[in-house]
Amino acid sequence: MRDVDLVFRTMFAELAQQTLDAQWQSDFPLEGRFVTVPVKGKDYFYFDIPTPEGKDKRSYVGPAADPEIAARVRRHREIKDNIKERRRLVSTLLRSGGMSAPDRFAGDVTKALADAGFFRLRGVLVGSVAYGCYSGVLGVRLPTTAMQTGDADLAMDFAISQEVDDSLPPILGILAAVDPSFQAVPHQADKARVTAFVNRTNYRIEFLTGNRGSDAHTGKPSPMPALGGASAENLRFLDYLIYEPVRTVLLHREGVSVNVPAPERYAVHKLIVASRRLTDALGRAKRDKDLLQAATLFEAMIQTRQGDLLADAYQEAWDRGPSWQDCLAAGIALMPDSGKDALADALGVEVNALGRE
Repeated sequence: MRDVDLVFRTMFAELAQQTLDAQWQSDFPLEGRFVTVPVKGKDYFYFDIPTPEGKDKRSYVGPAADPEIAARVRRHREIKDNIKERRRLVSTLLRSGGMSAPDRFAGDVTKALADAGFFRLRGVLVGSVAYGCYSGVLGVRLPTTAMQTGDADLAMDFAISQEVDDSLPPILGILAAVDPSFQAVPHQADKARVTAFVNRTNYRIEFLTGNRGSDAHTGKPSPMPALGGASAENLRFLDYLIYEPVRTVLLHREGVSVNVPAPERYAVHKLIVASRRLTDALGRAKRDKDLLQAATLFEAMIQTRQGDLLADAYQEAWDRGPSWQDCLAAGIALMPDSGKDALADALGVEVNALGRE
């Protein structure tokens, strides 16, 4: 695959910075103030905005120990936004830079959730919409055949949702503003809870969380106080995927500031997920896309000299025990040869040694 030219990689980094600046300006207007609040022994930034009733409205900002957040708090009043410039950058990156945009509807949904505060509350965009961001993150032209999707998956850590003391507005209201046909889908295991929303074209938005170290939670919805009344589906392996996500920009409209999984974790996770797909026609189609995405990212990380990061991510997954190892070995057996070669290169082993101790 081709590298993205340096000028466009630089442009992408500038857009990511400007887009996050603009999101901050929207989330934290000048009439408010930042405060530091201790929570369970750690300091977090919150933002207070005066209300006519005389009581401040408090919003979650992020960990005080995060140097990027701390720097933004310090330079809050210096941030300026230029929507026209950001639109120009997005257009140039798509037209000339060889990068990819999500389909318009997925972009509109993601933007609506971003504007409502989902990513401010440390939510993570996962699935194929997130995959589309990795061209800019890694600086390579990824094949668009691996980006097609008919849904959007979004994740949030259970503990974060419990502890931030902040929440999105009602999720259904956010989605209905994009498409009034969205409806809540009651969870099969608990009809009183909702983890997914579907519109008349069967476009599905689903909220996910890790299963908190126990299979007892798998297949059951977890209450998520930060998700505006929605719950989240518990999934094995998800905690691995969303650990230390990456801040980047989705190339939609003037740019949407999002959090996505680290690309090496996304790729290894896809290898695991592929091994667990159903064997019906839909399951096989999803498995093939999982494997294509994993192989492509493995190749991209070798090409961009990030094999050490990939090796570390793979080793962490392998060290989690026999069930993880079985999934990795099964996924490797199904993966295209190009992906096997790249993974073997990262690990410093022969291809025939992949999936072994």
